[in-house]
Amino acid sequence: TIYSAVMLDINGILGLAALMGGIKHGEQSYNDDSARSYSVMILTAMGVSMVVPEFVPDSSWKAYSAFTIVMMIMLYALFLRMQVGPHSYFFSYSYPEKRRANAQEEEHDSKTLSISLLVVGVIVIGALAEVMSKALDLGLEGTGAPPVLAALLVAGISAAPEILTALRAAMANRMQSVVNIALGASLSTVILTVPVMEGIALYTGQPFLMAMTPIQSVMVFITLIVAAINLNDGETNAIEGMTHFALFATFLMLTFIGL
Repeated sequence: TIYSAVMLDINGILGLAALMGGIKHGEQSYNDDSARSYSVMILTAMGVSMVVPEFVPDSSWKAYSAFTIVMMIMLYALFLRMQVGPHSYFFSYSYPEKRRANAQEEEHDSKTLSISLLVVGVIVIGALAEVMSKALDLGLEGTGAPPVLAALLVAGISAAPEILTALRAAMANRMQSVVNIALGASLSTVILTVPVMEGIALYTGQPFLMAMTPIQSVMVFITLIVAAINLNDGETNAIEGMTHFALFATFLMLTFIGL
């Protein structure tokens, strides 16, 4: 699930948004400090929690699980401090023309309304995903469709707010928002899910198999290498978007053939 979320966020959302935004606007600017910070933290978090465990002896899984929890908490604490502390500019970008055009609207935005809509949206999407999951399982039963199809459809529904928000931002030439959504969601998925799962494993005494398969590890490393190359100059374009979207299509193909 973590692997699939990273593929969807980085290759699917970022790729499609950069592709569509690039076709409309050409090169789109963003703060390259944010992209580098996200990428290196995602690589570190996934390497520590989902690659290295493959080489840890079974007799040492409890010690390494505890170590993983501590590392993920430290990474997330630093990430939050960077976002809201003295380095918050890493994750923002100046859009002067947008700020002038929308200055009056932004002054009248209601924080209470925004928070309320966010909470309602999360509840509705979560409930919809649960209902759709059961309905799809029943609907696809006996059709011969691959079991992963229902999971992918539910994942798409659950990520719909992020996808739509990222696409709207890209079409409005606000690539920084796309970078924050795609890479931020990937980092949060890894860094928040792993400690919970490892904590449950330690509590129950039953280890989870957190290591990725070889093909999954290869796809993650290719994705992060491509992201590091594409997101190192502060501008995206349609070609860079297409490379990520091609990786997302590859992920879907591998999933449907059972890899």
